[in-house]
Amino acid sequence: MPTDGPIIRTEALTRRFRVRSKGFRSHEVTAVEDLTLSIGAGESVGYIGANGAGKSTTIKMLAGILTPTSGTAITCGLKPVAQRRALARRLGVVFGQRSQLWWDLPLAESFRILAAIHDLRADRERERTAELVENMELAEFLATPVRQLSLGQRMRGEVAAALLHSPELLILDEPTIGLDVVSKQRLREFLLAERASHGTTLLLTTHDMGDVSRLCERILLVDHGRLAYDGSLAGLSKTVAMRRVLVVDLAAPTPDLHDLPHAEHLGSEADGLRQRLAFDPEATTAAALLAAVSQQAVVRDLSVEEPDVEDVVRRVYLSRGR
Repeated sequence: MPTDGPIIRTEALTRRFRVRSKGFRSHEVTAVEDLTLSIGAGESVGYIGANGAGKSTTIKMLAGILTPTSGTAITCGLKPVAQRRALARRLGVVFGQRSQLWWDLPLAESFRILAAIHDLRADRERERTAELVENMELAEFLATPVRQLSLGQRMRGEVAAALLHSPELLILDEPTIGLDVVSKQRLREFLLAERASHGTTLLLTTHDMGDVSRLCERILLVDHGRLAYDGSLAGLSKTVAMRRVLVVDLAAPTPDLHDLPHAEHLGSEADGLRQRLAFDPEATTAAALLAAVSQQAVVRDLSVEEPDVEDVVRRVYLSRGR
């Protein structure tokens, strides 16, 4: 039964740990502090912050893995710790550094085991597995033991496994970490299609602003366990002037490129063969900047780097005079 009201709701959610240091003394560390938020069904939300900001701790509390020190969390209308088994039927979670697949078994066997764990009917298991195999292009390595899969293949398998029981909410913790560009794009396209066809709510933690810009309509930014921003990506861009970086490889050594509209030269390498240009996507586009560069030099290759999450956090606090 679909959840009535918000699919995630927290009120003053807090988690503290006692950490033992050298000399056998311990001190208290606050990972999440006074976190209050609400996420509606069908939303796609990016939960971002620097390392140690409290993202993974929040997810573990929402999934019932960790008990809050204080405050409350409701996920899919359930209390995550007290009703963890019921929540597991309505929630899918992917941790980028941990696997829910059976390492020595073929990928297809992991799907069969997970279908049994979720008590899927045989016809529903076949239908849903076939859908995921087709949409994520898994057929060629279904019979391959998980330990022999590439990182990109395994991550596609992890996401398919998390979605096998058609959960209302999918939580992804750093799902694209370590993936190449092609694997990232394939995973992003699948997640967009899954949301469009099934209305799945998505909560994504990542250090990759490319994931955020392509998948998320709303941004929650945390720093030191506290919520620092809640709004749209466009609003965040206006708040902190998030810049992308165009990296151009030139055909011949070239003096530093200047007098480019809406761009700042960040530096060059190899006698000017490679140059880095920062630009605000609200003011111009990579294509327009490339056209301006091409009037001064011959471009052999290029790439566009997304903003760094740590830089975004720093800019948010600078904008608030913190």
